[in-house]
Amino acid sequence: MSALTDDTLPITPRAMRDEMVAFGLMAVLLAIVPLTGIYPFFVMQALCFALLACAFNLLVGYGGLLSFGHAMFLGTAGYVSAHALKVWALPPELGIIVGTAASCVLAVITGYVSIRRQGIYFSMITLALSQLLYFIYLQAPFTHGEDGIQGVPQGYLFGVFDLSKPTVLYYVVLAGFLGGFLLIYRTINSPFGEVLKSIRENEPRAISLGYKTDHYKLLAFILSGTLAGFAGSLKVFVAQNASLTDVHWSMSGEIVLMTLVGGLGTIFGPVVGAFIIIAMQQYLAGYGQWVTVIQGVIFVACVLTFRRGIIGELARLLRRSL
Repeated sequence: MSALTDDTLPITPRAMRDEMVAFGLMAVLLAIVPLTGIYPFFVMQALCFALLACAFNLLVGYGGLLSFGHAMFLGTAGYVSAHALKVWALPPELGIIVGTAASCVLAVITGYVSIRRQGIYFSMITLALSQLLYFIYLQAPFTHGEDGIQGVPQGYLFGVFDLSKPTVLYYVVLAGFLGGFLLIYRTINSPFGEVLKSIRENEPRAISLGYKTDHYKLLAFILSGTLAGFAGSLKVFVAQNASLTDVHWSMSGEIVLMTLVGGLGTIFGPVVGAFIIIAMQQYLAGYGQWVTVIQGVIFVACVLTFRRGIIGELARLLRRSL
């Protein structure tokens, strides 16, 4: 059962080969970043948000479920990982596992509550749950309120890799991003992914064919939330703090923006969108509040000019030229 729209084509062996070549090229370009003199903190931050946007795209781009609360998974994993590293003195690998597991549990609970709703009702429930967690974290003692958890130790990964060294930390974050990206890619191009896309296109038909659509959507929600949490755990090592910013509703809005600008329902679109948004925040920081205005203008321009997002439009033009 295939899920086709005017903007998508069947996944052919040639298309998969081209995507893997593109993935290899992306991995090589990212691997040589430390040799180019580019500020590594910027790229590491962009990689964390790129993985977050890819996880969100799995849910909305292929499952058709628009969540306005994905920041709760990013922030929850960040707080739990930071607390585990600083207070419990866990090694980095266990800190990542604990933070990711916390987001997985949260995804199971929130998914069970929200997944039976559709459309705007699903979106509003995820937003409400995210805001509920925001106010809980604002008052919870272990989060330190508006101050957040500062000075998170980076430590030695597996007792060998010193994460306080920028180059070592960069390649650890890169490995985490590439692993998460490949997991999402494999999920999309699996029988599970095909059913998920079919549910997005025509859920009543999928139900009539015997698929338990709520189960598929719940699994997609859990996987998306877990990977978003994994991105949040990695981000803790980059920023060395966990703050309320990562749980706020505006962060969920940025995730949506990254995905739409890059290309909703495309493999590489969220990565491109994340790098564009993070680059704008990095290099336009001197404009203060005008950064938000500039982002809004660019977003409107992209929606009007690139309806399918940057990668979506490039893919459409490439298909026309072949």
